[in-house]
Amino acid sequence: MHTKIKDNGRWWLWRSLVVIAMSQLYIVRELLAVFVMFALGFAAIAFVGACLYMLQYCWKLAVTRLVDIHQPVINVASVSRENEEAA
Repeated sequence: MHTKIKDNGRWWLWRSLVVIAMSQLYIVRELLAVFVMFALGFAAIAFVGACLYMLQYCWKLAVTRLVDIHQPVINVASVSRENEEAA
């Protein structure tokens, strides 16, 4: 059982050494930099899209409430029609 733990430890040691060695290569650093730039660009585009959606939704809500506020209490067209029928 002790040898299995030792072998597992060696496996993690070699794996971490390979990762450290790969991170020192120029092309790996370039790929990571491009990935970070892509992720930031995507996040920026998603943020702008979400902001535009929120602005549009808030504008729609504001216009709907404004229209509801300015509804006349009495519909003038129906009152004038009733007056014409009565006359």
